[in-house]
Amino acid sequence: MSEVPVHGEPGGVLGGLGPAATVHYLRRVVEMTDAERDQDHVELLVWQRGSVPDRTAFLRGEGESPEDALVAHVVDLERAGATFVAIPCNTAVVWVEQMRAAVDIEVLDTVDETVAEAIRLVPGLRRLGLLATDGTISAGTYARSAERAGVELVLPDDDVQREVMSVIYDGVKAGRPVPRERFDALVAHLKDKGAQGVALGCTELSVLHGEQGVDDPTVVDSIDSAARATVLRSGRPLRRS
Repeated sequence: MSEVPVHGEPGGVLGGLGPAATVHYLRRVVEMTDAERDQDHVELLVWQRGSVPDRTAFLRGEGESPEDALVAHVVDLERAGATFVAIPCNTAVVWVEQMRAAVDIEVLDTVDETVAEAIRLVPGLRRLGLLATDGTISAGTYARSAERAGVELVLPDDDVQREVMSVIYDGVKAGRPVPRERFDALVAHLKDKGAQGVALGCTELSVLHGEQGVDDPTVVDSIDSAARATVLRSGRPLRRS
């Protein structure tokens, strides 16, 4: 891991994947930082690049690969002076090694940070449920991260996974309201299957989590996990909850 930047050296954010999730992530970085004045906050260069091809669509065999765009934007952030890059998107982690290979700065892994946060928040965690896009699930990033951590991954049944995708694409990404009971039913399904905690492995679900004020500590938000890692990586203190 590279050295923690001194005060004034910015981190980078590859955002726009999607745009609302990036705005929510930035809000959480501010809220999590123990700061009393503007100058105490995390320094960040933010690339809001919604034009990156849809990650899940490509992994389902539909559309253009996002790899070239992701790599190019990480390179741009390094050239602009970023000392590390955070990516408030779970599916983009599929290409994290390609991005890391293109730069000399650290690229944070949102999936690993989320699994680590689940272990921190849920004592004795052995089975972790996952709510994520089809692309993230099929890519196996959470499965590999959970296996490395000694945790079993619990996935939704097929019909419930279709509901997850509808909540993400027809609801949050489309800017349409999603009733709280739809979200709660997804979490309950995974807990009924034996999950002790549930990872929100899609940043659109993180937006929903924040909007609806979910306060269940066993529901682990990937945006919060990425924001916490960003504050720590920047050398700033976390605000005590």
